[in-house]
Amino acid sequence: MATMQQVADRAGVSIATVSFVVNGTKYVTPGTTARVKTAMRELKFRGNVVARALASRRTRIIALLFPTTGNRFSPTTSQFFMSAAERASERGYHLVLWPVDPAGDDLDDLVSGGLVDGVILMEVRMDDPRVAVLTDLGVPFTLIGRTRDSSGLPFVDIDFETTIEDSLDHLETLGHRRFGLVLEDLEGTPMAGYAPHLRVEATFRRAIVERGLAGTVVTAGPGSDGGRQATSDLLAADPDVTALLVMKDDSSAGVLVGLYTAGRRVPEDVSVLSIASSEANADQHYPRLSTMVAPGQELGTRAADALIEQLDGTSDDLPHFLLPCTLRTAESTAPAPAPA
Repeated sequence: MATMQQVADRAGVSIATVSFVVNGTKYVTPGTTARVKTAMRELKFRGNVVARALASRRTRIIALLFPTTGNRFSPTTSQFFMSAAERASERGYHLVLWPVDPAGDDLDDLVSGGLVDGVILMEVRMDDPRVAVLTDLGVPFTLIGRTRDSSGLPFVDIDFETTIEDSLDHLETLGHRRFGLVLEDLEGTPMAGYAPHLRVEATFRRAIVERGLAGTVVTAGPGSDGGRQATSDLLAADPDVTALLVMKDDSSAGVLVGLYTAGRRVPEDVSVLSIASSEANADQHYPRLSTMVAPGQELGTRAADALIEQLDGTSDDLPHFLLPCTLRTAESTAPAPAPA
């Protein structure tokens, strides 16, 4: 097995420089770092993670905490994870996906055991007990999401308020006056109080009133069946609805089937706009869904940067980043049908 001295000789640097690169304890210029890493690969050098952690009191591992309840891993979630992992790697850290109990009861073991230097918390609820646990434990953390009052917390999040206003702007410009909103049914589950849903519903209800429009909110159960039932409930509540906002990827197909079954054409009779989703998900449907595309990649990158800057002491600022979704029009939205 190669030694640090052999790596130093191959790269033409001192053994101290190799140590700085391996342990991340001091800045080394990109060119020198590249030479050292090339020598490490050529010599098949493997650093001792445990020894490095003991020497520096840091593992250079950060955890992305994800709730263990339900099937909540969506394409947008994958974007968060992959972009955060890529950014962490660029900055000399390793990111792991770590399932945790929604109540945060198992966080003490993770943090107190010294397994990670800090955490990124996802799927945040308005009153999230995990935030209180992390605060009490004194572990550096960043949220992808916001609690009810996040003014004193580091966070990055989708600007759901602006996203809903922009969605209504798009559809209202097309002449729509009667709207429906389909959200995931989380009542009675550990994810009740999920912040994005509460913010979206509150913004939708307020904007509908302010704009003098008609609006109905329904919830959908799991999968396609949940989408079909939600559509049935919505049409029963407002048979004249002409535009739907759907924030539930796994039920979007069911919503389209439910409209078809009820004799409603998309987009001729009813326009459908997917909220906080991805283009890849939208393109799986017929017709292809117009979508408010979630900024998953940028949020993941910003979350990793915010946490690592805490860990490295390179910024004293408390990050508060809000990024709205961007509209991608496709085949599921069109001008409202003429009144009968």
